[in-house]
Amino acid sequence: MQITDVRVRKVAKEGKLKAVVSITIDDEFVVHDIKVIEGDKGMFIAMPSKKSLDGEYRDIAHPINSATRERIQTTILNRYEEAMEEGEEAAVVDEM
Repeated sequence: MQITDVRVRKVAKEGKLKAVVSITIDDEFVVHDIKVIEGDKGMFIAMPSKKSLDGEYRDIAHPINSATRERIQTTILNRYEEAMEEGEEAAVVDEM
């Protein structure tokens, strides 16, 4: 599995949510709405999720092992840092 594209959309509002990301896998499958979040222990990603009837959030799509999750997170966070250094703000969203 190769992540062949990463699209970063910076969030304009101040807060813990820093960006919303879409990734393309093997030029064949896209996952939208991955969140880049600034936590107490640093930056991390949250996979796309929706609120269930019991009020809890459940991932819609997610890796099934920790190695894949780490590889996706590292790729996304590296691209996020590059985009911020380059001042890329072509796509800015107001709020999620």
